[in-house]
Amino acid sequence: MITITCDVCKKKMDDQNKALFPYGNHSICEPCKDIFEIQVKDNVRKKDPFEFEWYRKLMLDTLDKAVQKGKF
Repeated sequence: MITITCDVCKKKMDDQNKALFPYGNHSICEPCKDIFEIQVKDNVRKKDPFEFEWYRKLMLDTLDKAVQKGKF
């Protein structure tokens, strides 16, 4: 059995649990993914005009900060 750890909350996931989502170099669990998407969505709504490169950088920067802090 393979055990994978969420990079943000450090919760361990096993093979049976497929709720682990890859973003860049990190993998996050479903509860962390929900919080992550809410935070990114709030920033995206404020951006006009929308740029994909900016969106990609926002996602990776937000995730990197959360991994460093250990929470969103």
